[in-house]
Amino acid sequence: MRKNTLADKINEGNFTADDLISVLGNNESALDEYLFQKASEVRDRHIGKKVFIRGLLEVSNQCTKNCYYCGLRAGNHQVKRYTVDFHEIIETIRKAYEHGFINFVVQSGEREDREFIEYITKLCLEIQCITGFKAGITLSCGEQKAEVYKNWFEAGANRYLLRIETSDEALYYQIHPKNKRHSFQARIEALENLRNIGYQTGTGIMIGLPGQNFHHLANDLMFIRMLDVDMVGMGPYLEHQQTPLFERKNELWPLEMRFRLTLKMYSLLRLMMKDINIASTTAMETISDGGRLAGIQSGCNVLMFNLTPLRYTSDYRIYDNKPVFDDPFKTADSFIHQITQSGFECLTDVRGDSLHFLQK
Repeated sequence: MRKNTLADKINEGNFTADDLISVLGNNESALDEYLFQKASEVRDRHIGKKVFIRGLLEVSNQCTKNCYYCGLRAGNHQVKRYTVDFHEIIETIRKAYEHGFINFVVQSGEREDREFIEYITKLCLEIQCITGFKAGITLSCGEQKAEVYKNWFEAGANRYLLRIETSDEALYYQIHPKNKRHSFQARIEALENLRNIGYQTGTGIMIGLPGQNFHHLANDLMFIRMLDVDMVGMGPYLEHQQTPLFERKNELWPLEMRFRLTLKMYSLLRLMMKDINIASTTAMETISDGGRLAGIQSGCNVLMFNLTPLRYTSDYRIYDNKPVFDDPFKTADSFIHQITQSGFECLTDVRGDSLHFLQK
């Protein structure tokens, strides 16, 4: 009876927090497969069998924050810090545009210095000029003053991803220092500022943190829906040895469980928010070959390929064992072919804006 009840809930896509906890805790593979199937059907019905492709540019690994889970944290003095030479990143963007890319995700550590702010402003302007003002530009550069967000928006950025990492304030302060620089409330306010300025606004969480449980994850889903975001980037927590959180590695769920739970979270979110953009993250591929494809088959509709110049990529390590490829464009082409062979249409040359945003 319980299985039928959960199947009915999945079919309806209308969940209470207790329903979500039950689905996340279910160990019956048949029910999981039903969940993935229903999420895919909802994605196909509202968005189509389309996968929007973004080029990822990790422009700087310098960071002023000290998050306990991240290999780029300011306290990790073993990191070779960099900011990609501006002319070098522009040449990469030109090559990407010639290759068919018009969507870019610009990612960095959190910096608020004037030099960095001007770098991002100039970069947004250049991307739009190179692409004939057709580009979709997602920034993921952390918390900034509202006026900085506005300046970047006016320079051509149109999407912003600011991950909350967990919606539970107590858990938040288990994975961040409890001080002004790492304020939970400031993170929420930054998301509100982004929405008010006019960005397609995104957030996300980590799945499988030490101390996390199904109740936390269910509440994360409810929180994301309550925020009414336009896009989500979430994935499994993966350890980095040079972080304080690594000391709690014995508390972690097995990798296979984190992988499976992430697929469930993708599917549940798709059923709850039918027309948002959901990315299948690189961390899934780190756990399992074909991990990102599994995310697409569970309801996601966005993929990012790392186009950062090769000499920098090994120094942008949020977690250990991040894959690095000698030829990012060849890797992207190969993976796009794999996704296409699985019955999806991969699109590099359309904006792929969030329908949820467009229909507001």
